[in-house]
Amino acid sequence: MREKVTICEVGPRDGLQMAKSRMETAAKIRWIKAIAAAGVPEIEVGSFVPPRVIPAMADTEEIVRQSVQIPGLFVVALVPNLRGAQAAYAAGAHRITIPVSVSEGHSRSNLNRTPMEQVGEVRGIVPWVREQPRRMEIEAACSTAFGCSIDGVVPTEKVVEVATGLAETGVDSVSLCDTVGYGNPSQIKEVVRAVRAAIGDKVQRLHLHDTMGLGLANALAGLEEGIRKFDSSLAGLGGCPYAPGASGNIVTEDLVFMLESMGFDTGIDLQKLLAARRVLQESIPEEPVHGQVPKAGIPKTYRKAA
Repeated sequence: MREKVTICEVGPRDGLQMAKSRMETAAKIRWIKAIAAAGVPEIEVGSFVPPRVIPAMADTEEIVRQSVQIPGLFVVALVPNLRGAQAAYAAGAHRITIPVSVSEGHSRSNLNRTPMEQVGEVRGIVPWVREQPRRMEIEAACSTAFGCSIDGVVPTEKVVEVATGLAETGVDSVSLCDTVGYGNPSQIKEVVRAVRAAIGDKVQRLHLHDTMGLGLANALAGLEEGIRKFDSSLAGLGGCPYAPGASGNIVTEDLVFMLESMGFDTGIDLQKLLAARRVLQESIPEEPVHGQVPKAGIPKTYRKAA
């Protein structure tokens, strides 16, 4: 048995929130179905935020309702507060991701709260979710955990403080996010080790951006520290409207190529993933796309390990 690595595709949320053009609801569903058909097990399909804030996410309720009908797909939605969590639950989401910025500047820009005030918001969400008859997973995401384009350096001690506060709320897991893509492999290792020492196995996932071209190197550093869950975005779409200079996520196609070539099992068919990329390009053809595997083609040396 090969060791499993789980990829959550975040393009329909993180990618489209920054796209220059709007993808229609029907096209989003076609794209999500194509991604799922490639074997991607989890997709973050949208965020429950006010449409006036991010118009591209106005149809998230409908997207979630349709996505949960796709056989075998685990549907994730981002929510900033209790109201969003309640909407995600009503729509049928399997997991919610609650962003909690570690840096003060990004937290105020993104949520108009301090980091610990947002931890308090999570503290109110968890009991409500636990009281519901259907189980919905809760993940808290430590945004700007590796640097901030507003505040600059984010001390590891601050990441540990926020992650510890989140773990104490009773969330199922905590992810570490390089929201602006300023992290480096040594820093990834240092922060993962420090947070794991504080909260144990609750730290499970890395959310990485490729602003400085270190996205895959940072993913490899995470692998070496035992991380086996990663967020990525098809065609490298993505960015944060409240973090100046943030560019796209690590490219799903390239991440799958690296992992499968190394012998890990993602369960994802790379050829079908490239077909899903074409659905994206047909839907919003003017949007810039990224990725070395799509550019070069799948090499003849590529073999999924048995």
